[in-house]
Amino acid sequence: ALRLRVREALGAREPADAVRVQGWVRSVRSQKEVLFLHINDGSSLESLQVVADPSLEKRDLTFGSAVEVQGKLVKSPHRMQNMELQAETIRVVGPCDIWAFPLKMKERHPLEYVRQFPHLRCRSNTLGALLRIRSEATAGIHSFFQDNGYVHIHTPIITSNDCEGAGELFQIETSSEAKESAEKTHFFNVPAFLTVSGQLHLEVMAGAFTHVFTFGPTFRAENSQSRRHLAEFYMVEAELSFTKSLQDIMQVMEDLFKTVTSTVLSKCPRDVELFHTYISPAQKSDITHKLFSSSCRISYSEAVEILKQAPQTFTFKPEWGCDLQTEHEKYLVKHCGEVPVFVVNYPYDLKPFYMRDNEDGPQHTVAAVDLLVPGVGELCGGSLREERLPFLESRLQRLGLTDAYQWYLDLRKFGSVPHGGFGMGFERYLQYILGVDNIKDVIPFPRFSHSCLL
Repeated sequence: ALRLRVREALGAREPADAVRVQGWVRSVRSQKEVLFLHINDGSSLESLQVVADPSLEKRDLTFGSAVEVQGKLVKSPHRMQNMELQAETIRVVGPCDIWAFPLKMKERHPLEYVRQFPHLRCRSNTLGALLRIRSEATAGIHSFFQDNGYVHIHTPIITSNDCEGAGELFQIETSSEAKESAEKTHFFNVPAFLTVSGQLHLEVMAGAFTHVFTFGPTFRAENSQSRRHLAEFYMVEAELSFTKSLQDIMQVMEDLFKTVTSTVLSKCPRDVELFHTYISPAQKSDITHKLFSSSCRISYSEAVEILKQAPQTFTFKPEWGCDLQTEHEKYLVKHCGEVPVFVVNYPYDLKPFYMRDNEDGPQHTVAAVDLLVPGVGELCGGSLREERLPFLESRLQRLGLTDAYQWYLDLRKFGSVPHGGFGMGFERYLQYILGVDNIKDVIPFPRFSHSCLL
Protein backbone atom coordinates (compact mmCIF):
# COMPACT_ATOMS: atom_id res chain seq x y z
CA ALA A 1 0.00 0.00 0.00
CA LEU A 2 1.14 3.54 -0.80
CA ARG A 3 2.02 5.40 2.39
CA LEU A 4 0.54 8.90 2.58
CA ARG A 5 0.87 11.65 5.14
CA VAL A 6 -2.44 13.07 6.35
CA ARG A 7 -1.74 16.33 4.51
CA GLU A 8 -1.12 14.43 1.27
CA ALA A 9 -4.29 12.39 1.69
CA LEU A 10 -6.42 15.46 2.33
CA GLY A 11 -4.95 17.22 -0.70
CA ALA A 12 -5.16 14.29 -3.11
CA ARG A 13 -6.94 15.03 -6.37
CA GLU A 14 -7.85 11.46 -7.28
CA PRO A 15 -9.04 8.43 -5.30
CA ALA A 16 -6.57 5.60 -4.65
CA ASP A 17 -7.26 1.92 -4.08
CA ALA A 18 -4.50 0.93 -1.66
CA VAL A 19 -3.10 3.51 0.76
CA ARG A 20 -1.64 3.39 4.24
CA VAL A 21 -1.90 6.25 6.75
CA GLN A 22 -0.21 6.36 10.16
CA GLY A 23 -0.94 8.77 12.97
CA TRP A 24 -2.65 9.39 16.30
CA VAL A 25 -6.38 9.20 16.93
CA ARG A 26 -7.99 12.57 17.58
CA SER A 27 -11.57 11.31 17.90
CA VAL A 28 -13.52 8.05 17.90
CA ARG A 29 -17.24 7.80 17.19
CA SER A 30 -18.85 4.40 17.00
CA GLN A 31 -22.35 3.98 15.57
CA LYS A 32 -24.41 0.89 14.95
CA GLU A 33 -23.48 0.58 11.29
CA VAL A 34 -20.30 2.63 10.97
CA LEU A 35 -17.17 3.58 12.89
CA PHE A 36 -15.68 7.06 12.45
CA LEU A 37 -12.10 7.98 13.34
CA HIS A 38 -10.14 11.15 12.88
CA ILE A 39 -6.37 10.69 12.75
CA ASN A 40 -3.57 13.22 12.59
CA ASP A 41 0.17 12.83 12.05
CA GLY A 42 1.26 16.43 12.63
CA SER A 43 1.51 17.29 8.93
CA SER A 44 -1.59 19.53 9.03
CA LEU A 45 -4.07 21.09 11.42
CA GLU A 46 -6.90 19.14 9.79
CA SER A 47 -7.34 15.47 10.60
CA LEU A 48 -8.22 12.74 8.10
CA GLN A 49 -11.59 11.09 8.56
CA VAL A 50 -11.53 7.31 8.52
CA VAL A 51 -14.75 5.41 7.85
CA ALA A 52 -14.76 1.75 8.92
CA ASP A 53 -16.97 -1.20 9.67
CA PRO A 54 -17.77 -1.42 13.42
CA SER A 55 -16.19 -4.89 13.46
CA LEU A 56 -12.78 -3.21 13.16
CA GLU A 57 -13.20 -1.45 16.48
CA LYS A 58 -10.81 -2.63 19.21
CA ARG A 59 -10.76 -2.01 22.94
CA ASP A 60 -7.46 -0.12 22.72
CA LEU A 61 -8.64 2.04 19.80
CA THR A 62 -8.98 5.23 21.84
CA PHE A 63 -8.21 8.93 21.70
CA GLY A 64 -4.44 9.41 21.68
CA SER A 65 -3.56 5.91 20.48
CA ALA A 66 -1.17 5.47 17.55
CA VAL A 67 -2.67 3.61 14.59
CA GLU A 68 -1.93 2.40 11.10
CA VAL A 69 -4.88 2.30 8.73
CA GLN A 70 -4.98 0.69 5.29
CA GLY A 71 -7.77 1.07 2.82
CA LYS A 72 -9.14 3.12 -0.07
CA LEU A 73 -8.89 6.88 -0.41
CA VAL A 74 -12.23 8.13 -1.76
CA LYS A 75 -14.01 11.41 -2.34
CA SER A 76 -15.84 12.55 0.75
CA PRO A 77 -19.56 13.31 0.48
CA HIS A 78 -19.16 16.11 3.03
CA ARG A 79 -18.45 19.68 1.91
CA MET A 80 -15.97 20.35 4.71
CA GLN A 81 -13.45 17.76 3.50
CA ASN A 82 -12.05 16.65 0.18
CA MET A 83 -11.09 13.05 0.83
CA GLU A 84 -11.70 10.34 3.41
CA LEU A 85 -10.25 6.88 4.00
CA GLN A 86 -12.41 3.76 3.81
CA ALA A 87 -10.58 1.43 6.16
CA GLU A 88 -9.98 -2.23 5.41
CA THR A 89 -7.62 -2.82 8.34
CA ILE A 90 -6.88 -0.83 11.49
CA ARG A 91 -3.85 -1.71 13.61
CA VAL A 92 -3.21 -0.11 16.99
CA VAL A 93 0.55 0.49 17.05
CA GLY A 94 0.65 2.15 20.48
CA PRO A 95 -2.28 2.24 22.91
CA CYS A 96 -3.02 5.29 25.08
CA ASP A 97 -4.44 5.36 28.60
CA ILE A 98 -7.13 8.01 28.07
CA TRP A 99 -7.74 8.41 31.83
CA ALA A 100 -4.11 9.27 32.55
CA PHE A 101 -3.49 11.22 29.31
CA PRO A 102 -3.62 14.94 30.30
CA LEU A 103 -5.06 16.07 26.93
CA LYS A 104 -8.75 15.34 26.52
CA MET A 105 -10.76 14.71 23.35
CA LYS A 106 -12.64 17.72 21.95
CA GLU A 107 -11.33 20.04 24.68
CA ARG A 108 -9.60 23.34 23.91
CA HIS A 109 -6.88 23.46 26.54
CA PRO A 110 -5.54 26.90 27.56
CA LEU A 111 -1.87 27.58 26.86
CA GLU A 112 -1.26 27.86 30.61
CA TYR A 113 -2.54 24.31 31.07
CA VAL A 114 -0.52 22.59 28.32
CA ARG A 115 2.63 24.43 29.45
CA GLN A 116 2.64 22.02 32.40
CA PHE A 117 3.33 19.12 30.02
CA PRO A 118 6.32 20.12 27.85
CA HIS A 119 6.77 16.52 26.70
CA LEU A 120 3.14 16.14 25.54
CA ARG A 121 1.91 19.62 24.63
CA CYS A 122 3.03 19.31 20.98
CA ARG A 123 0.06 16.95 20.51
CA SER A 124 -2.40 19.76 21.14
CA ASN A 125 -3.79 21.64 18.16
CA THR A 126 -2.38 24.98 19.28
CA LEU A 127 1.19 23.85 19.82
CA GLY A 128 1.09 21.66 16.72
CA ALA A 129 0.10 24.71 14.69
CA LEU A 130 2.81 26.79 16.37
CA LEU A 131 5.54 24.27 15.52
CA ARG A 132 4.48 24.04 11.87
CA ILE A 133 4.57 27.84 11.71
CA ARG A 134 8.06 27.86 13.30
CA SER A 135 9.21 25.37 10.69
CA GLU A 136 7.88 27.40 7.75
CA ALA A 137 9.19 30.67 9.20
CA THR A 138 12.64 29.11 9.62
CA ALA A 139 12.63 27.96 6.00
CA GLY A 140 11.37 31.38 4.90
CA ILE A 141 14.22 33.16 6.70
CA HIS A 142 16.84 30.97 5.05
CA SER A 143 15.18 31.42 1.65
CA PHE A 144 15.07 35.20 2.03
CA PHE A 145 18.78 35.51 2.73
CA GLN A 146 19.89 32.95 0.16
CA ASP A 147 17.68 34.52 -2.53
CA ASN A 148 19.41 37.84 -1.79
CA GLY A 149 22.95 36.50 -2.05
CA TYR A 150 23.83 36.01 1.64
CA VAL A 151 26.17 33.24 2.77
CA HIS A 152 24.98 31.23 5.78
CA ILE A 153 27.58 30.99 8.56
CA HIS A 154 27.48 28.63 11.56
CA THR A 155 28.78 30.86 14.34
CA PRO A 156 30.12 29.30 17.59
CA ILE A 157 27.83 28.57 20.51
CA ILE A 158 30.76 28.47 22.95
CA THR A 159 32.72 31.73 22.97
CA SER A 160 34.96 33.89 25.13
CA ASN A 161 33.36 37.14 23.92
CA ASP A 162 30.63 39.13 25.64
CA CYS A 163 29.24 40.80 22.54
CA GLU A 164 26.58 42.87 24.29
CA GLY A 165 28.74 43.94 27.24
CA ALA A 166 25.86 43.42 29.67
CA GLY A 167 27.49 40.60 31.61
CA GLU A 168 24.40 38.37 31.40
CA LEU A 169 26.25 35.23 30.31
CA PHE A 170 26.15 31.56 31.20
CA GLN A 171 29.70 30.45 31.98
CA ILE A 172 30.71 26.95 30.91
CA GLU A 173 32.52 24.60 33.26
CA THR A 174 33.18 20.89 33.24
CA SER A 175 31.76 18.93 36.16
CA SER A 176 35.26 18.50 37.57
CA GLU A 177 36.00 22.24 37.25
CA ALA A 178 32.91 23.10 39.25
CA LYS A 179 34.25 21.08 42.19
CA GLU A 180 37.71 22.63 42.16
CA SER A 181 38.88 25.90 43.70
CA ALA A 182 38.48 29.28 42.07
CA GLU A 183 42.11 29.14 40.93
CA LYS A 184 41.47 26.37 38.48
CA THR A 185 42.68 25.76 34.95
CA HIS A 186 39.87 26.40 32.49
CA PHE A 187 38.99 23.76 29.91
CA PHE A 188 39.72 26.26 27.11
CA ASN A 189 42.50 28.00 29.12
CA VAL A 190 40.25 31.07 29.30
CA PRO A 191 36.72 31.56 30.69
CA ALA A 192 34.12 30.35 28.16
CA PHE A 193 30.47 31.29 27.84
CA LEU A 194 27.35 30.40 25.92
CA THR A 195 26.99 32.96 23.15
CA VAL A 196 24.70 35.97 23.47
CA SER A 197 25.18 36.89 19.80
CA GLY A 198 27.01 35.71 16.69
CA GLN A 199 27.61 39.25 15.50
CA LEU A 200 31.37 39.55 16.12
CA HIS A 201 32.00 36.26 14.33
CA LEU A 202 29.77 37.41 11.47
CA GLU A 203 31.85 40.57 11.13
CA VAL A 204 34.90 38.37 10.55
CA MET A 205 33.08 36.59 7.72
CA ALA A 206 31.66 39.81 6.27
CA GLY A 207 35.27 40.77 5.55
CA ALA A 208 35.42 37.95 3.02
CA PHE A 209 31.86 37.28 1.82
CA THR A 210 30.26 40.77 1.79
CA HIS A 211 26.79 39.59 2.90
CA VAL A 212 26.46 36.93 5.60
CA PHE A 213 23.85 35.70 8.07
CA THR A 214 23.45 33.23 10.91
CA PHE A 215 20.40 31.73 12.57
CA GLY A 216 21.01 29.83 15.76
CA PRO A 217 20.58 29.56 19.53
CA THR A 218 21.68 32.35 21.85
CA PHE A 219 21.61 32.54 25.64
CA ARG A 220 21.02 35.29 28.19
CA ALA A 221 21.48 34.79 31.93
CA GLU A 222 19.01 37.54 32.79
CA ASN A 223 17.36 36.56 36.06
CA SER A 224 13.80 37.11 34.91
CA GLN A 225 10.80 34.79 34.76
CA SER A 226 8.64 37.38 32.99
CA ARG A 227 6.43 36.78 29.96
CA ARG A 228 9.04 38.50 27.76
CA HIS A 229 12.30 36.75 28.57
CA LEU A 230 13.90 33.42 27.69
CA ALA A 231 17.20 31.96 28.83
CA GLU A 232 17.60 30.19 25.46
CA PHE A 233 16.22 31.59 22.23
CA TYR A 234 16.98 31.79 18.51
CA MET A 235 18.45 34.85 16.85
CA VAL A 236 18.54 35.82 13.18
CA GLU A 237 21.59 38.00 12.50
CA ALA A 238 23.02 39.52 9.35
CA GLU A 239 26.04 41.64 8.39
CA LEU A 240 26.37 43.76 5.23
CA SER A 241 29.69 45.05 3.96
CA PHE A 242 30.12 48.21 1.85
CA THR A 243 27.18 50.05 3.38
CA LYS A 244 27.36 53.54 4.87
CA SER A 245 23.67 54.07 5.54
CA LEU A 246 21.38 53.01 8.36
CA GLN A 247 18.63 53.12 5.77
CA ASP A 248 20.19 50.08 4.07
CA ILE A 249 20.05 48.15 7.33
CA MET A 250 16.46 49.22 7.99
CA GLN A 251 15.41 48.19 4.50
CA VAL A 252 16.73 44.66 4.99
CA MET A 253 14.95 44.45 8.38
CA GLU A 254 11.67 45.51 6.80
CA ASP A 255 12.04 43.27 3.75
CA LEU A 256 12.88 40.28 5.95
CA PHE A 257 9.83 40.80 8.13
CA LYS A 258 7.40 41.29 5.23
CA THR A 259 8.78 38.45 3.09
CA VAL A 260 8.85 35.85 5.85
CA THR A 261 5.41 36.85 7.15
CA SER A 262 3.94 36.58 3.65
CA THR A 263 5.48 33.11 3.36
CA VAL A 264 3.99 31.99 6.69
CA LEU A 265 0.54 33.34 5.82
CA SER A 266 0.56 31.54 2.45
CA LYS A 267 2.06 28.24 3.65
CA CYS A 268 0.21 27.89 7.00
CA PRO A 269 -3.12 29.71 6.56
CA ARG A 270 -5.16 27.37 8.77
CA ASP A 271 -2.51 27.25 11.50
CA VAL A 272 -2.24 31.04 11.63
CA GLU A 273 -6.03 31.33 11.54
CA LEU A 274 -6.25 29.17 14.69
CA PHE A 275 -4.19 31.75 16.61
CA HIS A 276 -6.03 34.69 15.10
CA THR A 277 -9.38 33.12 15.99
CA TYR A 278 -8.82 31.77 19.50
CA ILE A 279 -5.67 33.46 20.86
CA SER A 280 -5.63 36.99 19.43
CA PRO A 281 -8.68 37.81 17.27
CA ALA A 282 -7.51 41.34 16.45
CA GLN A 283 -4.13 40.21 15.17
CA LYS A 284 -5.28 39.01 11.72
CA SER A 285 -6.26 42.41 10.38
CA ASP A 286 -3.33 43.98 12.23
CA ILE A 287 -0.71 41.76 10.56
CA THR A 288 -2.26 42.19 7.11
CA HIS A 289 -2.21 45.95 7.64
CA LYS A 290 1.47 45.92 8.69
CA LEU A 291 2.49 44.04 5.54
CA PHE A 292 1.28 46.89 3.36
CA SER A 293 1.74 49.91 5.61
CA SER A 294 4.72 52.24 5.68
CA SER A 295 6.94 52.30 8.75
CA CYS A 296 7.69 55.37 10.84
CA ARG A 297 11.19 56.69 11.57
CA ILE A 298 12.13 58.88 14.55
CA SER A 299 15.37 59.67 16.33
CA TYR A 300 16.05 58.65 19.92
CA SER A 301 15.97 62.32 20.92
CA GLU A 302 12.54 62.75 19.30
CA ALA A 303 11.35 59.60 21.05
CA VAL A 304 12.37 60.95 24.46
CA GLU A 305 10.52 64.23 23.82
CA ILE A 306 7.39 62.33 22.76
CA LEU A 307 7.55 60.29 25.95
CA LYS A 308 8.07 63.36 28.15
CA GLN A 309 4.96 64.96 26.67
CA ALA A 310 2.86 61.79 26.96
CA PRO A 311 -0.40 62.15 28.94
CA GLN A 312 0.32 58.97 30.88
CA THR A 313 2.71 58.29 33.77
CA PHE A 314 5.44 55.72 33.15
CA THR A 315 6.97 53.40 35.73
CA PHE A 316 10.39 54.43 34.39
CA LYS A 317 10.71 58.16 33.86
CA PRO A 318 11.94 58.92 30.31
CA GLU A 319 15.21 60.84 30.33
CA TRP A 320 17.77 61.45 27.60
CA GLY A 321 20.64 59.01 28.08
CA CYS A 322 18.49 56.24 29.59
CA ASP A 323 17.49 53.10 27.76
CA LEU A 324 13.95 52.84 26.40
CA GLN A 325 11.84 50.43 28.45
CA THR A 326 9.14 48.16 27.05
CA GLU A 327 6.41 50.54 28.25
CA HIS A 328 8.14 53.37 26.36
CA GLU A 329 8.48 51.31 23.18
CA LYS A 330 4.81 50.32 23.19
CA TYR A 331 3.72 53.92 23.72
CA LEU A 332 5.90 55.13 20.83
CA VAL A 333 4.31 52.56 18.51
CA LYS A 334 0.85 53.67 19.62
CA HIS A 335 1.79 57.34 19.21
CA CYS A 336 2.97 56.68 15.63
CA GLY A 337 -0.28 55.01 14.60
CA GLU A 338 0.32 51.35 15.53
CA VAL A 339 2.80 50.83 12.69
CA PRO A 340 6.39 49.53 12.94
CA VAL A 341 8.67 52.28 14.23
CA PHE A 342 12.40 52.67 13.59
CA VAL A 343 14.20 54.55 16.37
CA VAL A 344 17.67 55.73 15.30
CA ASN A 345 20.77 57.42 16.73
CA TYR A 346 21.04 56.32 20.35
CA PRO A 347 23.33 57.90 22.99
CA TYR A 348 26.99 56.95 22.62
CA ASP A 349 27.35 55.79 26.23
CA LEU A 350 24.25 53.60 26.02
CA LYS A 351 25.46 51.27 23.29
CA PRO A 352 28.28 48.69 22.86
CA PHE A 353 31.77 49.64 21.69
CA TYR A 354 31.35 48.43 18.11
CA MET A 355 28.63 50.93 17.06
CA ARG A 356 29.70 53.77 14.77
CA ASP A 357 30.28 57.19 16.33
CA ASN A 358 28.09 59.86 14.71
CA GLU A 359 30.52 62.58 15.86
CA ASP A 360 27.64 64.84 16.79
CA GLY A 361 27.57 67.15 19.75
CA PRO A 362 26.61 68.06 22.33
CA GLN A 363 24.30 65.01 22.26
CA HIS A 364 26.86 62.36 21.41
CA THR A 365 25.17 59.49 19.53
CA VAL A 366 25.94 56.35 17.55
CA ALA A 367 24.40 55.06 14.31
CA ALA A 368 22.13 52.49 15.97
CA VAL A 369 18.58 51.48 15.13
CA ASP A 370 15.82 49.51 16.87
CA LEU A 371 12.66 48.31 15.15
CA LEU A 372 9.62 48.53 17.45
CA VAL A 373 6.36 46.71 16.70
CA PRO A 374 2.90 46.80 18.31
CA GLY A 375 2.31 44.65 21.37
CA VAL A 376 5.92 43.47 21.66
CA GLY A 377 8.21 46.49 21.58
CA GLU A 378 11.71 45.91 20.21
CA LEU A 379 11.83 43.25 17.49
CA CYS A 380 15.14 44.03 15.75
CA GLY A 381 18.26 45.91 16.77
CA GLY A 382 21.19 46.92 14.59
CA SER A 383 23.77 49.54 13.77
CA LEU A 384 26.54 50.65 11.50
CA ARG A 385 29.77 49.18 12.87
CA GLU A 386 32.76 51.35 13.70
CA GLU A 387 35.16 50.66 10.83
CA ARG A 388 37.63 53.47 11.64
CA LEU A 389 40.64 52.11 13.50
CA PRO A 390 41.49 55.25 15.56
CA PHE A 391 37.91 55.58 16.83
CA LEU A 392 37.73 51.91 17.77
CA GLU A 393 41.15 51.88 19.42
CA SER A 394 40.27 54.92 21.50
CA ARG A 395 37.01 53.45 22.76
CA LEU A 396 38.44 50.02 23.57
CA GLN A 397 41.29 51.67 25.43
CA ARG A 398 38.86 53.68 27.57
CA LEU A 399 36.92 50.50 28.35
CA GLY A 400 40.05 48.50 29.12
CA LEU A 401 39.27 45.97 26.37
CA THR A 402 42.18 46.49 23.99
CA ASP A 403 43.92 43.19 24.76
CA ALA A 404 40.73 41.14 24.63
CA TYR A 405 39.73 42.56 21.26
CA GLN A 406 43.06 42.82 19.50
CA TRP A 407 41.75 40.46 16.85
CA TYR A 408 38.78 42.79 16.30
CA LEU A 409 41.19 45.69 15.73
CA ASP A 410 43.00 43.56 13.15
CA LEU A 411 39.82 43.51 11.08
CA ARG A 412 40.16 47.31 10.79
CA LYS A 413 43.81 47.09 9.70
CA PHE A 414 43.46 44.73 6.76
CA GLY A 415 40.93 45.88 4.17
CA SER A 416 38.33 47.45 6.43
CA VAL A 417 35.14 48.71 4.78
CA PRO A 418 32.01 50.51 6.04
CA HIS A 419 29.55 47.87 7.19
CA GLY A 420 26.60 47.21 9.47
CA GLY A 421 24.16 44.59 10.60
CA PHE A 422 21.24 43.65 12.80
CA GLY A 423 19.67 40.88 14.85
CA MET A 424 16.06 39.75 15.19
CA GLY A 425 14.73 37.60 18.02
CA PHE A 426 12.92 34.71 16.33
CA GLU A 427 10.56 34.00 19.25
CA ARG A 428 9.61 37.66 19.52
CA TYR A 429 8.83 37.63 15.81
CA LEU A 430 6.51 34.64 16.27
CA GLN A 431 4.99 36.22 19.37
CA TYR A 432 4.16 39.32 17.34
CA ILE A 433 2.65 37.74 14.21
CA LEU A 434 0.55 35.27 16.23
CA GLY A 435 -0.49 37.60 19.05
CA VAL A 436 0.79 35.31 21.82
CA ASP A 437 1.10 37.09 25.17
CA ASN A 438 3.68 34.81 26.83
CA ILE A 439 6.89 34.23 24.89
CA LYS A 440 7.29 30.82 26.55
CA ASP A 441 4.34 29.62 24.48
CA VAL A 442 6.21 29.98 21.17
CA ILE A 443 9.14 27.68 22.04
CA PRO A 444 9.07 23.89 21.58
CA PHE A 445 10.16 23.11 25.15
CA PRO A 446 9.49 25.58 27.97
CA ARG A 447 12.59 25.44 30.17
CA PHE A 448 12.47 24.62 33.86
CA SER A 449 8.94 23.28 33.85
CA HIS A 450 8.00 21.60 37.14
CA SER A 451 7.19 18.44 35.17
CA CYS A 452 10.62 17.72 33.72
CA LEU A 453 13.84 19.17 32.39
CA LEU A 454 14.16 17.92 28.83
